[in-house]
Amino acid sequence: NRPVKRPYPASHEQLWRDDHVYDLIVELGYNDDPPVAGRGSAIFMHLAREDWSGTEGCVALAYQDLLDVLRLAQPGSEIEIRT
Repeated sequence: NRPVKRPYPASHEQLWRDDHVYDLIVELGYNDDPPVAGRGSAIFMHLAREDWSGTEGCVALAYQDLLDVLRLAQPGSEIEIRT
C-alpha cells in the first residue's frame, strides 16, 4: 500500500467517505511479506455501517468496540478472524 494521486488508473480505495466507516481504520497485515501480485493489497478493520451491512472482505466493528481493540492492542498482537 502506498499513497497515490488521483485519478489513478489501477484499483484503489477511497478513504475519504461521507458514511464515516473509515473515520477509524487499521490496516491488517495481509499479502505484505512479500506481496504477491493478484492476491490483493490490504484488509482493513474499520467502523461498521449503521445498518451493519457486509464489507468487501474487511472487518467492521462498532465505534466503541474498535476503540477497545486499539486500546488493548500491543506490538505483536494478533487478531484471529472467524465466523
